[in-house]
Amino acid sequence: MAKLGPIVLTRIEAAAYRVPADPPVRTAFGVMHDRPCVLVRVEDDAGHHGWGEVFCNWPPPGAEHRARLVAEVLAPLAQGRAWDHPSAVGEWLERRTRVLVLQCDEPGPFAQAIAGIDGAVWDLAARRAGLPLAAALGGAVRPVPAYASGINPDRPERMAAAKRAEGYAGFKLKIGFGRDRDLANLAAMRAELGPDARLMADANQAWSLDEATDMAAAMAPFGLYWLEEPVMADTALADWQRLARAAPMRLAAGENMRSRAEFAAAVASGAFGVVQPDAIKWGGVSGCTEVGRAIVAAGLDYCPHFLSGGIGLLASAHILAAVGGPGMLEVDANENPLRTLFARPFPVLRDGAFVLTDAPGIGVEPDLAALERSRQSL
Repeated sequence: MAKLGPIVLTRIEAAAYRVPADPPVRTAFGVMHDRPCVLVRVEDDAGHHGWGEVFCNWPPPGAEHRARLVAEVLAPLAQGRAWDHPSAVGEWLERRTRVLVLQCDEPGPFAQAIAGIDGAVWDLAARRAGLPLAAALGGAVRPVPAYASGINPDRPERMAAAKRAEGYAGFKLKIGFGRDRDLANLAAMRAELGPDARLMADANQAWSLDEATDMAAAMAPFGLYWLEEPVMADTALADWQRLARAAPMRLAAGENMRSRAEFAAAVASGAFGVVQPDAIKWGGVSGCTEVGRAIVAAGLDYCPHFLSGGIGLLASAHILAAVGGPGMLEVDANENPLRTLFARPFPVLRDGAFVLTDAPGIGVEPDLAALERSRQSL
């Protein structure tokens, strides 16, 4: 494996961006009226740079808060230090800020901000070594299967048909809007897509255990590839196991798990067929690569969760390529210039898979000038 350290970070910067969501993105727990993104840029003492992204979809004002966490709290701690390996940065920041996490009771925002820095440092290290990120992680560049996600509950068959025409072979519907509406939408999508298309459903933690058990049985005729987060993410594993035994489809979760121990317990439980870490929400490239390999080694599908901007999407694609297995990359079906303009050149979708290149790092650069008017004041 190529030598990736030492790294001396001289600059860590963050910026928040917002663009209108047209149409708004609807989930069982709320509506996103705009699309936010927090970009992180790091630079070393030789002028090499890398890009990362921080989760900020919720709550609505979260982007500016997380950008300031990076710029005002984490950057002063990490700048000027020497690191033997990219993974050392996030690990040290987690330890160094533990007291702040406890004092502020903000484990999520800190984990997300650290994940963004971790991703940027990995991108820098891979660019400096002249390697695509997947290769720097010990894997190989390969096309990664992708599916169209975030399909809203208003005439979803139309969006599914449009995404099928673009080349997607998998489709995930937002549910949790009432039994009749959910079942009618699934029926319409299955009728539009045919019996062989991969169809998934995401309830976004909408139901109680009894409701989820009932709905899983009701959805059996639609042949779901998986049912995602039908109950609260912190539901006891024993209850997840009970639901898994009753459900006719595989269960998926992971976007709201936030430690190696939590992922290890989930994998060992047997409750999940699909596990979905989010590399800009927890763990960054370091944590999600480690967890992803454990998921695949256990015979489960590693399908990275992602519904944000282009930088994190490309990092997730490279992690999936490096980890291997049969997993698919989640790609938001809705238009989002923070995805396409922040990842240029945007990958080509061919035969249902995104084609990654051999360009160093994540292989893209954000077009900051194109979205300067969308940059937010901090």
